[in-house]
Amino acid sequence: MNLINRLFRKRPAAQPEGLTTHTWTGSSGSQYSYEIHPLSDSFRPLPANYIYAGKSEDGQWVPLYVAQTRDLNQRLEGTGKMDDAVSHGATHIHVHISTAGQAARCTEERDLIARWHPVCNVSAES
Repeated sequence: MNLINRLFRKRPAAQPEGLTTHTWTGSSGSQYSYEIHPLSDSFRPLPANYIYAGKSEDGQWVPLYVAQTRDLNQRLEGTGKMDDAVSHGATHIHVHISTAGQAARCTEERDLIARWHPVCNVSAES
């Protein structure tokens, strides 16, 4: 099996024990399914959208920072975005592997930011 096939092969229908998902809806009404991981998880170098998130007092997920990357393993190392998100209550990273290209990832990123106005994205734009 070549490298490309190994990187992008589909996972079995059953998810690893403890792995859960959350569906985020953008301002367009599009829905995106994200896997939920602890912040400490490491990832393969795959293109993805990701969300640093925490839970509200009523137990609902709150997106604190939404971004896209061509290499999830590196994310935005050195930018302090994770530290900023953690200081606002982030406890997990939500991940949506996206091999549809950068334009699709950027569209998803803008769609989610427009709907949720994550505090760490808003402060970055100010």
